[in-house]
Amino acid sequence: MTSLLTNQSALTALQSLRNTQQSLAATQRQISTGLKVSSAADDASTYSIAETIKSDQGVLTTLSDSLSVSSSLLNVAAASVQNAISVVNQIKNAVASAEQPGADTAKILTSVQSLGKQLSTIVSSSSVNGVNLLDGNATQGTTLKVIAAYSDGKGAAASSITTIDVGLQALTNAGAGILDNAQATGAGGATNLTSLTSGDLSSGTIADTLSNADKAIADLTSYAATLGASQSRVDSQGNFIKSLNSALSEGVSSLVDADLNQTSTRLQALQTQQQLGVQSLSIANQNAQIILKLFQ
Repeated sequence: MTSLLTNQSALTALQSLRNTQQSLAATQRQISTGLKVSSAADDASTYSIAETIKSDQGVLTTLSDSLSVSSSLLNVAAASVQNAISVVNQIKNAVASAEQPGADTAKILTSVQSLGKQLSTIVSSSSVNGVNLLDGNATQGTTLKVIAAYSDGKGAAASSITTIDVGLQALTNAGAGILDNAQATGAGGATNLTSLTSGDLSSGTIADTLSNADKAIADLTSYAATLGASQSRVDSQGNFIKSLNSALSEGVSSLVDADLNQTSTRLQALQTQQQLGVQSLSIANQNAQIILKLFQ
């Protein structure tokens, strides 16, 4: 049936052309943005998942930065403790030499006092971004809490942060640190290795001074082991966080990124369909003119 009021062929061709143009617009948007899902209108479920992952990635980036700073703190502290052990060994050697007959205790005292100042310098300079793990900083306390992991409760449960707790020991702390209050069991009293006096080198106290120096070395070695183990754990967690972040990036990419090879091929096909649709619509619109010829 042919009607002058309704051109069914033209309407069908027009609808087909409209669908092709909509698909073409969507494909061109994918090529220009590189995304197959750029808003919730494209795919609400996928968009929601991708945005949640991106939010978690932001926290992971912060965690990675925190772990890097903490690793630097532990690296500096461990290196400083190792240097302190070396200096205390030098002090031990100098103190022991004072026991020799005819030893010049005045010069030995000058030497060990210089080494003591070096210990103080090592501690005071072991700072990263204003944080020093060796000087008994009151604001830092006795535990370094390194933010290591994050769990997203997604609102259904409480989100949580996990920390790596590193026990801290002060090397100097107003007479209460490993170096300025070294005291071995059985020794006559404590020794301040950062500020030795002539009394520490007298014939009756040299043994106590050496015992206290040995105690300091034992404590420093134990602290170095603690820092080393914590350092390994922090570095390992940092590497894991970076790997996890990369995996999440790949996951988001697989959800929302457009396959440009496939999309470009589809674009060419849609452009061809558009041209055919225009021609089809043109042919359908000629039906009315055919009817006119019937009345000629």
